[in-house]
Amino acid sequence: MTSRPMNDDTFVPRSRGVRVETAVVGIVVAVPEPWAQLLTDWRAKCGDPQAGLVPPHVTLLPPTEVPAADRPLITEHLASVARQHPPFDMHLSGTGTFSPVSEVVFVAVARGIGSCELLANDVRGGPLDRSLAYPYHPHVTVAHDVSPDMLELAYSALGELSAEFRVDHFTEFEQAPSGAWVVAREYPLCGPPR
Repeated sequence: MTSRPMNDDTFVPRSRGVRVETAVVGIVVAVPEPWAQLLTDWRAKCGDPQAGLVPPHVTLLPPTEVPAADRPLITEHLASVARQHPPFDMHLSGTGTFSPVSEVVFVAVARGIGSCELLANDVRGGPLDRSLAYPYHPHVTVAHDVSPDMLELAYSALGELSAEFRVDHFTEFEQAPSGAWVVAREYPLCGPPR
């Protein structure tokens, strides 16, 4: 059975009417501290309702409904993907927007784009095979579902942000019945250098 998309790009908390025999998962590269707290604080300052519900991240697999019976197969698939990809350096720098397609402000991935693309492509295979509504574009959302002045504030205030860090794992989240996102598992990247 092919996995089904929920909301293509956003980890939106919601009470869900998903059947008991399914789960909703998402795979991300989490932004580490001290930048995670800084970005969470800015998201909250802009009034983004998702600010405290999922940590700042680069999405590899958007929220996707999967059969609960496939969870062991999914774990095996993700562990295999992690074994094929080496750790890589990421540099977040400056801001961008998807406007007018979507009223989102994000922090741009300046280095690590290719590694994210390769990783995301492999994650979205096997039991997590799915298409995307938009072309894959690694980024860290910092304002969504907020007023235009708050979008502008996020865009301007974080325009000079520069965050560099090593990505040595990716994280699987699962949506709880309440709609909150919880960490299900982390997968260390241990592939050979490219």
